Amino acid sequence: MSEYTTSTAFLEALQEAGVSYIFANLGSDHPAIIESLAKAKKENKEFPEVIICPHEMVALSAASSYAQITGKPQAVIVHVECGTQNLGGAIHNAAKGRVPVLIFAGASPHTQEGELVGSRNEFIHWIQDVMDQRGIVRGYTKYDNEIRSGKNVKQLVHRALQIAQSNPRGPVYLMGTREVMEERTERISMSTALWEPVSGAAIPPQRVQELVKELTEAKNPLIVTSYLGRNPDAVEELVSLTERLAIPVIESVPNYMNFPVGHPMHCGFQWNTPKQNELLAEADLVLVLDSDVPWIPTINKPSADCKIYYIDVDPLKEQMPLWYIPSKRFYAADSYIALQQLNQALKEAAIDERSIQHRRVQITEIHHKQRVEWHRREKFRDDIITPEYLTACIREIVDNNTIIINEGISNFETIYTHIQANRPGSIFGSGAGSLGWSGGASIGAKLSAKEKTVISLTGDGSYFFSIPSSVHWIARKYHTPFLTVIYNNRGWKSPKLSTLGVHPNGIANETNQFWSDLQPSADLAKIAEAAGGAYAQTVKNPNELKHVLRDAIKIVREGRCAVIDVHLPSI
Repeated sequence: MSEYTTSTAFLEALQEAGVSYIFANLGSDHPAIIESLAKAKKENKEFPEVIICPHEMVALSAASSYAQITGKPQAVIVHVECGTQNLGGAIHNAAKGRVPVLIFAGASPHTQEGELVGSRNEFIHWIQDVMDQRGIVRGYTKYDNEIRSGKNVKQLVHRALQIAQSNPRGPVYLMGTREVMEERTERISMSTALWEPVSGAAIPPQRVQELVKELTEAKNPLIVTSYLGRNPDAVEELVSLTERLAIPVIESVPNYMNFPVGHPMHCGFQWNTPKQNELLAEADLVLVLDSDVPWIPTINKPSADCKIYYIDVDPLKEQMPLWYIPSKRFYAADSYIALQQLNQALKEAAIDERSIQHRRVQITEIHHKQRVEWHRREKFRDDIITPEYLTACIREIVDNNTIIINEGISNFETIYTHIQANRPGSIFGSGAGSLGWSGGASIGAKLSAKEKTVISLTGDGSYFFSIPSSVHWIARKYHTPFLTVIYNNRGWKSPKLSTLGVHPNGIANETNQFWSDLQPSADLAKIAEAAGGAYAQTVKNPNELKHVLRDAIKIVREGRCAVIDVHLPSI
């Protein structure tokens, strides 16, 4: 008992909960955790593996993608309020992307004269003592609390993880001072079966028949989704529904593979698309399944008399101060369960098969014409490398054992369109808006699926934000090789596009002054080479592209990172 501390109990609780990795940036607040880890290693006791992360943004991004791919939350340990703030945009991404992860931060000691083990003994302990450390992330976490005793630390950990994994999922935050984490305590046993996440909800049974009737009677129904594919089983149910009723599907700002792109009912993607989608305009019923932004009303929306049904784990978007899409019904339901309900009810429904077959032919023709246009955009040019051609070339090196990490930003829609993913779990985005996720996310993806090939597609701006020196140091140390392809237009294109969207004929456009030019261009690939020994190549000649990509993917599959910096037309 004399050597069993709150920190040991904390680490045991993570192990009991099935946490595989702790992505850690340790500091002066963690001596007890370090001691417990060292003791466990000496005694061959199994604790989650520690991944040393020289930057907290990378740590949380890695933990997040691991959870996205496996569904299992991981842990991140950071240093007091400084490390908490250094989580930066990653906590935004985990919150908005609804990703379960547990973050633990130490806190400055609460005694200063040696009253307890762990009392203040460094000057920084006064400087890093702040009034409301938990408040730094409270707007982005589902739950926050302070560990005040080792006697109930396991209960707090399991409660936090239960909340993190219950829909709508999200990050949770715990903190504890040095003295508390050093406290000697008694070992207790916990049954994790008593701390399961809350089960998914369903459509109220009396409303299922109403929705089935509306779907079968609609002349031009449409389905819009963004993150239904976080559960691969839901994709299969969605395919069954669309095949039975010949309903087209549009993916709006997807961050998962939600519906097979090759399926004849798949009718494309939309992001900040600057025009009205014809299928959306003509729809008399839209079923929204798991989507925060199914369309942008100032540009692209359904008609005023279109019926809208909204099924989502969070249909009110309570953490979005301005959000409304007036709908006939809102259901806080798990889309997988809801689709099972609908597909079961359809077995007994009266269906006009002739009209279904007529619509099937129409939608299949739209699908085909769309793909012909996509193929036309991929045409080789000997003077420049277009984003469409680059993505098509990457598609050629992708196999059924590949995970794509997409942080293309201004090329986000292009990547989804031209990668043409057909397998659940084959492509991921952050689901949010803070850049720099893709580097750490690639590490997390590789750790979660070591047999897979991971390809990260990122803009040059996002690559800068990802802290590539930290990313590639970690990748080499922990043997997580992946391929990075940089869509390098030598600038932040998105601010330019945003300005033109509001001021298409303004002074900024007239003078070409957008303050987003990143020239002269850094040698981006060499950063990864210096920090992590990555294979580094810059490609400007279209004739060299395929050869370099083939070499790079071979090197990655042999166990070494590769970064290919591809120069696209400048912004």
